[in-house]
Amino acid sequence: MLIDLLLFLPLKKVLDPNTITWFSTDFYALLIRLGTNLFFLTILIRFLYYTKTKRKDYLFTYFLIGIITFFLCFGLMQMDIDTGMGLGLFAIFGIIRYRTDAIEIKEMTYLFMVIGISVINALASNELSISEVTVINVTVLLVTFILENLWLMKHETRKTINYERIDLIKPDQRDLLKADLEKRTGLVINRVEVGKIDFLNDTAQVRIFYYADEQEFSDYHSQ
Repeated sequence: MLIDLLLFLPLKKVLDPNTITWFSTDFYALLIRLGTNLFFLTILIRFLYYTKTKRKDYLFTYFLIGIITFFLCFGLMQMDIDTGMGLGLFAIFGIIRYRTDAIEIKEMTYLFMVIGISVINALASNELSISEVTVINVTVLLVTFILENLWLMKHETRKTINYERIDLIKPDQRDLLKADLEKRTGLVINRVEVGKIDFLNDTAQVRIFYYADEQEFSDYHSQ
């Protein structure tokens, strides 16, 4: 009887209508922070990332992860979660590994930025003004824009090929190897790297690097 009473009391407290807060001033903070987060996420994902890669699958993923991370952090902030807990939560999301295709380093970097921006916008303390949060977001976007469009002018794409002419993988035959690959693929290749060599089947894994934007040919799933 005592055990049933102890179990019932917390449930009664949760179900008590008097303990439910229907509206608070935090609602306005939620709207402002959410609007700020969506604004900067849209610039980062839609106009910086998608413009370069044209990958709609990551466009979908980044938006949802950013929004869910924001709401989760904002909700936990109302429970007086300290900074250490927030950083731990950030680290947990930062090591997400999908069980389908492996995430390339650039996509993982954008995922890291999406989560980072969402955490900052959600967990920023009341002492941090909206203008200061805006400066943080603008700085991240500005540096990303400079790296994508001004400093790293061209996006170099790579593709791994199973190559059967292992007589051309020798260092002194590198020019002939590059010419043969360009003839077969129709691509202007910048450089070639030779990977795993299988003498049993007379094949080798060759990785080619080229500018996909200029030749409209790419395979972002290649490793």
